[in-house]
Amino acid sequence: MQNYKMTLAYDGSRYQGWQSQGNTANTIETKLETALSRLTGSPVTVHASGRTDAGVHAEGQTVSFQLEKTLPCAELMADLNRFLPEDIGVLALEFVPPRFHARLSATGKTYVYRIWNSPLPDVFGRKYRYPLPQPLDLDTMRQSACLLEGTHDFRSFCGLTRFKKSTVRTVYAIAVERADSIVSLRFTGDGFLNRMVRILSGTLVEVGLGLRRPEEMRSVLEARDRAAAAGALPARGLTLERVYYEEISWVMDLT
Repeated sequence: MQNYKMTLAYDGSRYQGWQSQGNTANTIETKLETALSRLTGSPVTVHASGRTDAGVHAEGQTVSFQLEKTLPCAELMADLNRFLPEDIGVLALEFVPPRFHARLSATGKTYVYRIWNSPLPDVFGRKYRYPLPQPLDLDTMRQSACLLEGTHDFRSFCGLTRFKKSTVRTVYAIAVERADSIVSLRFTGDGFLNRMVRILSGTLVEVGLGLRRPEEMRSVLEARDRAAAAGALPARGLTLERVYYEEISWVMDLT
């Protein structure tokens, strides 16, 4: 069996998320497995670094899969890009050792949540950014972000209220940046809970609007209660930017 590592980009606007579902074929996973199976003549199972929700995009999703017959990466990648819909694209494909697994081998991820912070319409980016006309105080948002960085129990920021596994995660960095009318919230961590980035983003936006104080982030974390944090922002503003497979502290230059 030959093991492959794929870097995938997709516009999640019209899909019901990553994961295959019994009641629809309109998922990223189903489209990819269907294309691979047609090209190879046998069923292929793919493994992603994580499952993105309906409407969430990816610039650098990582996928691994195995084929019984070894096919050249360049040839397979070109064929896949001809078979896949135009809103799903293979950016890179390479051979990897048998033990590599897109999810289990990952050491961290970077997500970015983009906000169109302007009273003017976002005509061309409306599917990829959340519109918010009210001005945001980025300095107070950055103060809050600093309190959310580090290793914490993020149960208050988990979209699954009955999540039974550990909700402790390490957030290495949260960057709050502005470029003209676009405010980007960039989160890098060792892993993220269900809807965690969208809930963190919603909470930071409430701080930026003056609805919360930065120092409240401590009590929100300590509450370990979903009701203590803000609502999750819409999926369309969220993009999986990068998945890491090396020592993440080195990648982030945090040592």
